[in-house]
Amino acid sequence: MSETNTTELIFTPYQISEAEEYMSEAQLEHFRQILWQWKKKLMAEVDRTMHHLQDDAVHFPDPNDCATLEEEFSIELRTRDRERKLTQKIDMAIRTIDSKEYGFCINCGAEIGLRRLEARPTATQCIDCKTQDEIREKQRAMR
Repeated sequence: MSETNTTELIFTPYQISEAEEYMSEAQLEHFRQILWQWKKKLMAEVDRTMHHLQDDAVHFPDPNDCATLEEEFSIELRTRDRERKLTQKIDMAIRTIDSKEYGFCINCGAEIGLRRLEARPTATQCIDCKTQDEIREKQRAMR
């Protein structure tokens, strides 16, 4: 795992066995572990940022140095805010695993698919519904 990439997850793709039902207990546990690993990485980044902001919060006499540091902090805080939102999605996905609703499209109820979920563990829509949403979004943007 790269220390700078909080979205890179290392796991073995799930190997479905014959006659195994979609979202079996083993599959749910597979995704629970992926999501926990991802959340753990994100929380480590939050801790790193907090230490960085506390340790590097010095006042430079040069206004350019000060502006550079402020911009760096601003970018880092925006990144952490996006990661905070992602952490909320991860928590929501873990709750759907606990309630046995994980892996099914919130729009049509179809299976999202193991490989799609491994690529995007927080996915809540099947590829067809997501594609339709993106088409509608593009159409709205063109108006």
